[in-house]
Amino acid sequence: MSSEKPLRILIVEDEILIALELESLLQDLGHEVVGMAASSAEALSLGQTLRPDLAFVDVHLADGPTGVDVARSLSVNHRVTVLFMTANAKRIPEDFAGAWGVIAKPYTERGVREALNYVMAGQLREPDEARTVTFVPFGASPRERSSQIS
Repeated sequence: MSSEKPLRILIVEDEILIALELESLLQDLGHEVVGMAASSAEALSLGQTLRPDLAFVDVHLADGPTGVDVARSLSVNHRVTVLFMTANAKRIPEDFAGAWGVIAKPYTERGVREALNYVMAGQLREPDEARTVTFVPFGASPRERSSQIS
């Protein structure tokens, strides 16, 4: 990953300790955290002004289960790659709201690394290699997903 261009990342998480821990981990992995948001309004505003490459989005934010709407808006309107973070994957809609995958909470460093590798590769790996307990990529390849969203 060190030879890759660092990602500009937005963290959308209302639990400040989790957000700060994730920020530290992402920075240790060589990426730039450009902003943190605890509510959907703040996330959408930061997504528009900061234009991150990637957003880690919690499904349930301070203003309710609005993470799905945030993910959909960031991916469709701002072309931001989105990864969900949640302890309850049942809240993710069947169309995945434009997200590329989900990291189970509580997340692990391994899960975050796998998610970043997946995003940076820009394509699906073999299912047995890609699917883990800590990070699950969604079904379609990024190119197929882009055409489904449009």
